[in-house]
Amino acid sequence: MSRKTRSRNPEAIYDVNMTPLIDVSLVLVVILMVATPMAFQSGIAVQNAASSGRKAAVHARSERVEIDIVSADDVIVNKNPIPRSALRGLLAPLIEASATRTVVVHCADAVPHGAFVAVLDEAKACGAAEIAVVGG
Repeated sequence: MSRKTRSRNPEAIYDVNMTPLIDVSLVLVVILMVATPMAFQSGIAVQNAASSGRKAAVHARSERVEIDIVSADDVIVNKNPIPRSALRGLLAPLIEASATRTVVVHCADAVPHGAFVAVLDEAKACGAAEIAVVGG
């Protein structure tokens, strides 16, 4: 038997196909770009109530001013009922004494929208830095 020698085809491609390697690398880069910010996000800070005792609840209550809008003419500020016309006179010193200048507003369902917005405007005019609206 005679052996035929193969002649090499000069047009053949003998390189490694890099496309799958590049595709996998790019997918890994995208996964890392998406996962990295999630790893650095901070969680919610929770204080242990057992270590601080009842002092934490009293301290948190004195840091903010709470307003309950009962009707268009009556509000409750820190559990003290007052007429809405006297709100500005009472609210300004309370906000000045507050360390965080936070006002928490809770509104009853029967209160007109205009009265609710007027109370928010008065709180902002008295110097409230943050206004939180509590639903329910």
